Parts: sequence; C-alpha cells; structure tokens
Amino acid sequence: MVIKSSKSLVEEALKEIETLDPLKVKELYEKEKCTLVDIRDIRELWRDGSIKDAMHIPRGMLEFWLDETSPYYKKEKFGDSSKKIILFCAGGLRSALSAKTLKDMGFTNVAHIDGGFESLKINGFEIIQKNQK
Repeated sequence: MVIKSSKSLVEEALKEIETLDPLKVKELYEKEKCTLVDIRDIRELWRDGSIKDAMHIPRGMLEFWLDETSPYYKKEKFGDSSKKIILFCAGGLRSALSAKTLKDMGFTNVAHIDGGFESLKINGFEIIQKNQK
C-alpha cells in the first residue's frame, strides 16, 4: 500500500487552486471584497492572535460548517456570497488543502494566501488577540 505524503497532497492542491499574495489580499480586504477565514487551531489563535475581522473556522469543521445538509451547518458564516473566500493558516499548507476541499465541494470564489498568517503579519494586517473562554 502506497500512502501519499502530505507534501504531495499540498503540491497537487496548489495546481488546482488560486493562491494569492498577501498584498493582493490586502487590496481585496481593504475594499471589503473578501472574507478572510482563519482555519488554524484555536490554540494558535490564543497564542498568536488573528487578523482583525477574520472569521475562524477550524480546519476540522470546515466542510461541516459550510455544508447545508450537515447537522453542523452554520448559515451565518458566509452572508455575502459575492465576496471571495480567502483561507489562511500559519504558513499556507493547511489552507491550500482546505481551498482544494472547498473547490471540490463546489465553491468557486475561493483562494488561499501564500505564506499564511505570517505573511499577513509581515504585510501590515492588524492583529487582534483572541482570549480563551
């Protein structure tokens, strides 16, 4: 039995999805033409903060929260379907896989950020702290 590596899965996903550089994302964000989705684990948000106004959907719940037939569906997650859904994680690997998953589900206006949260911080996005509840 041959198991695909996570690296090969990411490489395959990158061939099929849109990858945006952080400056392009900043332009869309400032014009309110996108919804930023932070898919990192909640402990990463507690430790490092998140981008102001970014929505948090843990990667493990992404498909379930966005599937209307799922008992976990969260209708309020994407109110404006005209906005591009832009996913990010810490460095861009998990968000690439997540963007591919959303594309496979039928989402068409989806992308991920090259370099993830770190590239957003470097490019001047406002970071807010997330408190533990």
